[in-house]
Amino acid sequence: MRKPRDYDAELKGLEAKAKELKTRKVQQLGELVIATGADAFSADELAGALIVLAETTDTGKREAWAKRGAAFFQRRSRRPAKATDRNAKGSPTQSGGAQSAPLDKGTA
Repeated sequence: MRKPRDYDAELKGLEAKAKELKTRKVQQLGELVIATGADAFSADELAGALIVLAETTDTGKREAWAKRGAAFFQRRSRRPAKATDRNAKGSPTQSGGAQSAPLDKGTA
């Protein structure tokens, strides 16, 4: 006879993993804001710019923003990480998996 599966334990494990992923995503978005220098803006300004970005349907603008964001990450990956850019483990805190491009002050 097979051992019955503990669905409650599996569900708790999945919930913990989802919470960890959400926490990591929030941290990476914060790091992205700081890395791009957007932390100099107020929360209201950032929220407004992000709303405009989310509402933009012009594919030309979105492609231009994506290219600019890709260039930003390529520049950062070539530079050696400063001691302040490293976490306790010694690995760079840069987020390479972020999906949003930096905001362009002139187009947003």
